Amino acid sequence: MQDYYFELVVNVSSHHALFSDFLADTLPVGFEETDDGFIIRSEEELDTIIWGLEQFREALQKATSESIELECKQEKLKNSDWVKVYQESIQPLVIDKFYIHPTWDAPNPELINIAIDPALAFGTGHHPTTASALRAIAKHVKKGDRVLDVGCGSGILGVAALKLGALVDACDTDSACIQNSELNSDLNEVKFENLWEGSCGLASDKYDVVVANIVADVLIFIANDLKSVVKESGILILSGILEKYESKVLKFYENFEVLEKIAQDEWVTLILKEGKK
Repeated sequence: MQDYYFELVVNVSSHHALFSDFLADTLPVGFEETDDGFIIRSEEELDTIIWGLEQFREALQKATSESIELECKQEKLKNSDWVKVYQESIQPLVIDKFYIHPTWDAPNPELINIAIDPALAFGTGHHPTTASALRAIAKHVKKGDRVLDVGCGSGILGVAALKLGALVDACDTDSACIQNSELNSDLNEVKFENLWEGSCGLASDKYDVVVANIVADVLIFIANDLKSVVKESGILILSGILEKYESKVLKFYENFEVLEKIAQDEWVTLILKEGKK
């Protein structure tokens, strides 16, 4: 362990969730979320991350026509087991019947446990889109269902379905996500039926439930592929949608009935059923 480490405190005035997504996709290490922003710790200087945050802020301002305040303060601090400090800051989550916890915390004997280490995973349940998708899975996935997790990331949604007794396939276009999903399925002592790098268009089956926690533009782009792998009267769970893009997404799923919407913060998750009445 080095004698010193770098701590970057980031404060943002708005769009906290979008900045969180940016950091999750950019950082090779975990980060701590605060009410006003984030804390990032690393043994390497974080100047590149500061530059990236500033560029992301500029792009977001242009896209939203809003003024977004960003403050970044980096300090070089003496190394006192900050990994332990970070671990203590991560709190387990209860989401419906699921208990999401890091491996260093004990499982809950009364709930369905999912172990995910934040420093290793792209999706931990803390983000509203993942939490809402987990609620939808808890309600609509039952034992014996065939489930496809599209854009599986950390594999948390597929693992949740497996824990409910479903038979689960998963895919992602990012090889790192495939490795993460496999790691987390092993960690939770469950196994995907099939796990592949690529799109859902490579699926050779149809499913009772298809879940895709991505972003609105991608949900639109792959709409035909997603619809083609849902069984007749099957369920399609779409997450990762900003509320302002909900109607735009739904235009591409007009032959599906909207069973439910789960809104959290500025995000919405749609639960659709094949075969609109």
